[in-house]
Amino acid sequence: MQETKEFELLFSSPKNIVLTIHLNPDADALGSALGFALVLRKKGHTVSVVSPNTFPDFLKWMKGNEDVLVFDKEPELCKKVIQDAELIFSMDYSALKRVGPVGDEIAKSTAKKIIIDHHRDPEGYASLMKWSTNAGATCELVFDLLEELQWLHLLDKDAGDCIYAGIMTDTGGFRHPNTSQHIHEVVAKLLGIGVDGARVSKLIYDTNTVDRIKLLGFALSQRLKVITTHNIAYIYLSAEDLKKYNAQKGDTEGLVNYALSIKGVVMAALFKESDNMVKMSFRSVGEFSVNDFAKTNFDGGGHTNAAGGVSKTMNLQQVVEKFEKLVQTYKLELNKKS
Repeated sequence: MQETKEFELLFSSPKNIVLTIHLNPDADALGSALGFALVLRKKGHTVSVVSPNTFPDFLKWMKGNEDVLVFDKEPELCKKVIQDAELIFSMDYSALKRVGPVGDEIAKSTAKKIIIDHHRDPEGYASLMKWSTNAGATCELVFDLLEELQWLHLLDKDAGDCIYAGIMTDTGGFRHPNTSQHIHEVVAKLLGIGVDGARVSKLIYDTNTVDRIKLLGFALSQRLKVITTHNIAYIYLSAEDLKKYNAQKGDTEGLVNYALSIKGVVMAALFKESDNMVKMSFRSVGEFSVNDFAKTNFDGGGHTNAAGGVSKTMNLQQVVEKFEKLVQTYKLELNKKS
């Protein structure tokens, strides 16, 4: 395969490599970067991981997380690391706007740029890609690349834990339609090298603070709205709500899935007021594309059934009002897919 030969050539001699991940990193972004980094170092490469901002506490068990360079804490150091790189990887994203100010540094760099990602509509800034929307997670693509390079013998339990975490979370605990036969085969191989799936699951899903549980209760009892005529449910949280429950990064992770789990709901949304903007998560079932919805209406995108969006010009109330008006135009589509 030509793609594999190109990667073999890239790694044929020791390189100074920077792995970059998207804003508000999730388990797939962080896991793919840290897992890949552990293997690359065994091949003699110098590897740094750069994140635009911090990641949730429930991901800080991953091997090497303490060495991640965070741009909004150490911008000058991150700029220098990117400037000195020979290879820059985009892990779990393929549009430079997804990395905030880090994207500007990547664009200026003369390093060879590579994308490993499974999101739709990649930009054309990379000269090499390991990319497929058929993949359930970027961690799946990392595993595939390691297998193609015949590097699986370098994949130890620590790296395997990182890769398993990304696959598990991006498939919704192996419940989403992107959970393919191939993913189960990959996971079987990860378990074979000693990955403890139950342990990883507990670390991510079962390490809640009391505040997070109370926020969940509040969101579902006071901030959930269901529009049965359109098969839609959404949750909205103001900055005041988040402050009241001492919300930390990652505390709203997965919240939108509760709305989607309601019987008959085809599309769900979460609107969260944070950092002087409104951040959005969209989920759907069936053929209704929240990727298209988010891209068209909220400067976002992602996957067919999972996408995000953002508004820096409207407040929370205005975003919710816009959303309720917009879904009127999608009523037939939403009812058709119910």
